[in-house]
Amino acid sequence: MKAQRWMWIAWPAFLVAGVLEILVFAMVDPSDLQWFGEPLELSRQAVYTIGFFVFWAITMASSALTTLLAMSPFEVNRCPVPADERPRNCVKNGGAGDCSSCG
Repeated sequence: MKAQRWMWIAWPAFLVAGVLEILVFAMVDPSDLQWFGEPLELSRQAVYTIGFFVFWAITMASSALTTLLAMSPFEVNRCPVPADERPRNCVKNGGAGDCSSCG
């Protein structure tokens, strides 16, 4: 399930990063870019590569937030510890104790 979620996040983000790369660098020449008033000392290919990974990271964050917000209350609140391994006083077992040991 985790691998599937990661693909829900990474694959659309990869596609959008590719489109952003095409759109941005169709209008911006990497050799004209400056960082704090100084020209970048990077090759065009390095700027394209860094730009792609920055776009990918930003769109992955967006996809991850969407995936997080799409989770059901059950998925968010379920206890990661199996029922037979939980402490007796765990709230998830119906006890009134602290559930800090069960997650």
